[in-house]
Amino acid sequence: MSPPGYGSLPPAVRAGNPAPSPGPAPAGPGDARRRRRDLGSATAELAVGLPALLVLLFAGLAAVGAVTTQLACVDAARDAALAAARGEPGAPPGERAAPGAEITVTVDGDTVRATARAPVPVVGGWLPGLWVDASAVAAVEPGLPEPVP
Repeated sequence: MSPPGYGSLPPAVRAGNPAPSPGPAPAGPGDARRRRRDLGSATAELAVGLPALLVLLFAGLAAVGAVTTQLACVDAARDAALAAARGEPGAPPGERAAPGAEITVTVDGDTVRATARAPVPVVGGWLPGLWVDASAVAAVEPGLPEPVP
């Protein structure tokens, strides 16, 4: 005997097979309004997201430029300090200096300090300038003439 209410089910469900789904619900009067409201959402999201991505891109490029210029200043300061400590005339920035670098060399007793300072190239050129600097110290070589700043 079947449980109460079991006889009212369709035969496919009684056999253990689920009833076929009726498919999508018919479109009602509110569906057209909902679709019209969503029409410009992708454009609006792109209009908000694209400028944010561009700001992040420019910030990343500026950071890479700052690190590259910093490394060039470190190399130029080290070369200038070693050249002055050996008594070589002048302190040419050499090939490692960043474009527009300013190098100063000071002698204090038996040590030489060189400082290199250079502007960071910023993408677009309309952003405020950023400068990086680096210093290097070298001991004066014994038995050589006085260091030349």
